[in-house]
This record gives sequence, structure tokens and C-alpha cells, in this order.
Amino acid sequence: MTYNQVYKNWKRLSKETIDQHILEALSQNINYYDSLKMGVPASHLDKQEFAPDSQVLDGSTFLKTLINNPNHIGVHTDTDLSEPYFSGTQRLEAEVIKIIAEDILKAQSDTIDGYVSSGGTEGNIQAIWVYRNLFNETYALEKDYSSIAILCSEDAHYSMDKASNLLNIKLAKVKVDSETRAIDSTDLKNRLEVLQSQGVDKLILVCNMMTTMFGSVDSLDDYMAVIAQYPSMTVKVHVDGAYGGFFLPFTNPDQPLTFNDDRIDSFTLDAHKMLQAPYGTGIFVIRKGLLKYSLTDSAQYVAGMDCTLVGSRSGANAISIYKILMNYGPYDWAERMLALAARTTRLKNHLLELDVKLIHFEDSNIITIHRDFVTPMIAVKYGLVPDNHNHPEWFKIVVMDHVKGDKITQFLIDFKESITVNDV
Repeated sequence: MTYNQVYKNWKRLSKETIDQHILEALSQNINYYDSLKMGVPASHLDKQEFAPDSQVLDGSTFLKTLINNPNHIGVHTDTDLSEPYFSGTQRLEAEVIKIIAEDILKAQSDTIDGYVSSGGTEGNIQAIWVYRNLFNETYALEKDYSSIAILCSEDAHYSMDKASNLLNIKLAKVKVDSETRAIDSTDLKNRLEVLQSQGVDKLILVCNMMTTMFGSVDSLDDYMAVIAQYPSMTVKVHVDGAYGGFFLPFTNPDQPLTFNDDRIDSFTLDAHKMLQAPYGTGIFVIRKGLLKYSLTDSAQYVAGMDCTLVGSRSGANAISIYKILMNYGPYDWAERMLALAARTTRLKNHLLELDVKLIHFEDSNIITIHRDFVTPMIAVKYGLVPDNHNHPEWFKIVVMDHVKGDKITQFLIDFKESITVNDV
């Protein structure tokens, strides 16, 4: 990390300033207690269960937002087309999207739309939905999607299977090297041959920015070098950065999966992973002009209508991201991610001294250990997650914020003892 990297929109703010901005935003939202507005099918949270005068609320603008229950239906990066009843907190969501798109993912100013989603699964399905509909309209397919396929690696998230099922389009998974997790170019070529024989000439390529099992990062160039051999194939590219979006750009600022690459049109990030926001908090960002392909014309009663997958969304989730980002600022956040990466590297080095077979990618906080070195006791005691619960090949350690030196030290003591006993 270098301190001369410029962040145009993302600045660290004091807690007092952050709270002031949130309270100002809430004051611009509908006030269900005092407002005469009666046409909104919503209200504050139930007063019997969520007391609005609780002293607990005094110290938390997030909880105040939760109680006020703002609905962030729609997309607010164009604020002139959003529901006016929640305009205050919607503007903070738009600010969050701008920071992520421009400061983290290096987009040009005002070229990206997006919204705070429920997480990576929704964001991935949203992207694939947009591109399926784009192909349908551009090529007048009349909802015959047989010429479209999702293309991804076998390490891709299972949301690809969900998207294939829900959107009725083919799914092709490319084999990867068992050690490097890089895509197998020969297998990719074979997959493309099969798809072409099935009449597929439109691809929705999903590139991984740190897989959740291995922390591996796909090379878009590796994919495109093979796809280029099939000039009849049209490609739209989405990056699944649900895990790595808030990590890799800070541990490796020169990583290539950004909006600087004009082949990439959209990204998914999860805020409830590395950012430690409440579960059900993700981000979807996409180049302007593309969300129209998921516009639901029947949502005429929604200002600006709606082009998101789920429609109504909790504005409190957007506020949680705003609070976290502004509390750290870009440089403190980078130092935090670098510290996790360094802690992971130290653990990896200790394991390598024990001749453990493992996979670890530089700049990540994931170590995946081969099953031959993981006893049932170690797996259960330390909650190591297998790649397959029925037939595990690998078990992973994720060095999150709570995985500090004392836990790592105890793990190494138990682990060393377990493999010693196993050898005997």
C-alpha cells in the first residue's frame, strides 16, 4: 500500500460528523409520527418490540435508522428518480456506491449505477438477469434463451447454479488446476466447443475476485485469450467480488479486476463479510445504461420505477456501510486488511515448517489445508470449513478480525500435536 494513492470521494470522518450526517439524512426522510402522508404502505418498526424512546438508541444512529425503517426501493445513484419519502438516507447510499465504484474499483466519475443489495447471491443473479435481458432485447430472442450461457470456473459461488435455474439459461463450469486454482485452458476450449455445438453464441462470464474457499483470483485475460478463438461469441463480464471486493484492492492495489478494464461491466461485493456490516448487506455496481434491462415496467407506483431484484430494501443496511467506511477512511481500512494478510502469511509459514500441504494466495487471508493433515478433532474444535461436507478434499482457515494471535497460537499447538499423533 502507498499513501500517495488518491481517493476522490472517500475521506475519514469523526464519529460526531458521521452521526450528524446520518441524523440530517433521517430528518429528510418521512417521519411517520408527525407526517400527514398516508399513501405509503409502511411505517416505523413496531413500538411494542422496538421502543423508539429507548436509551439504547441515544448512542447509535444505525439503530435509529433501523427504528425509522427507511425503504430504499429502487436505485438512488440518480437521485432525481428515487422515492422522495426516503431521500435523505438514499443520498447516503448513493455516496456509498460512488466510493465503492470510483475509489475502490477505479471507475470514472459518474459512470456507475448501483445499490445496496442483500448480498453476493442477489448481486450475482442481478448481473446475470441484466445481461440475459440485454441479449434478449438486442438480438430479438423473444425469450428463447437457448443461445445464452453462464460461464465460470468450478470454484465459482453456488449462486451461479441458482441463477442458471431461475433465469433458465445454461451453465458451463470450467475445471481448475488443483493447486493453482487457475482455469484449465484446454477444458475451457472444450466447454466452448460444446456450447457452440448447442447453438450458444452469447456468454455471461463471471470472474472470481477471491473465491470463498481458496481466496483465488481468476485471470480475465486467461478466459478471453481462449474465447477470442471463437469470434462468433459475444461476451458480457461480471466480477464476483463478494469476498475480495473489500480486501484485494487494498492488499494489492494494482490488481487488474477494476472498472479500468472496459471489458468488465459489473461487480458484486459483500459488506457482511470483510466489512463486518450486518448480514443481508451487499453491493451491486454496474456501468450506467445497463440497469434499464432489468427495469420492471409494471412498478408504475414506484418513483423512477424499479430495476432491482428484490425491490424494497432496508435503508439501515446502507447506513451501516456508510458508518463503517467513513469511520475508517481509506488508509486505515487498507492498514487493517494488510494486517490480516500479514497475520495469514505468518500462520502459513508456521504450517509450511510442519510440511503441511496447503493452498494460500499472496494478499489473501485464507489458508486451505489438505484433508490428509486435518484430523476430525481439529476440524471440529476450530470450525474449519470443508470444500465438500460429504467428501472433503480441503479445509479452510479464514483469518478474520477476531482470529488474533492467541487463537492462532493455540491452534498451532493443537495442530502440531494432532499431526504428530497421526504420524505415530
